[in-house]
Parts: sequence; C-alpha cells; structure tokens
Amino acid sequence: MDSTQLLKGVLDLAVLAVLDRNDSYGYDVVRQLREAGLDDVGDASVYGTLRRLFKGGALNSYVVPSEEGPHRKYYGLNDAGRAQLTGSAKTWAAFAHTMNDLLDDVDKGTP
Repeated sequence: MDSTQLLKGVLDLAVLAVLDRNDSYGYDVVRQLREAGLDDVGDASVYGTLRRLFKGGALNSYVVPSEEGPHRKYYGLNDAGRAQLTGSAKTWAAFAHTMNDLLDDVDKGTP
C-alpha cells in the first residue's frame, strides 16, 4: 500500500496534533512528524498544509527573530483549530477502529 496516499488524507490531522503540543515553525513541524514515524512526509506538503490551515482560520501565526538566520514564522492552534483537531481525531478514531475490525482476521491468519 502506498503510504503517501494515506498521508495525504491525514496530514491536516497530523499537523494539528503536532501544533496541539506546542507552537512550531514549519521545519520543526516536519521534523516532529518524521520523528513520529511519518518518514515520507514532504517539506512542501507540510508548508502547504500550514498555509492552508492558517488561511482557513484554524491557526494563528507570529514571527520570531532568529539568531541563526532568517526570522521564523510560528504557527499555533486557535479555538477553531482545536475544534477541528477534536472533530478530526474522533473521525480518525472511528475509522481506525473500523479498519482494525476488518483486518482482525488478517492479523490472525484466518480467511
């Protein structure tokens, strides 16, 4: 199964979950997703997701000066983002439960 297709469907949820822990800038979000096991996540996909979520009203942003280079644009959840995260997490949990039930026999090696 192509994990990149699965990732497209859950990238918003994954980014919101990362930002629920703490505000972060783009590359830090990418790093946290990869450390969590989403190795196939692309930089451009995450930056595009951050911009779309911000434009859609789910995120706040602010700029922090950096001593190591250009200023960093941080993103954080606002009330709309938290509501979206909660709703998406419930949808994901229900979907995952259904898939686990469907695959239960496969894991046991029974037809």
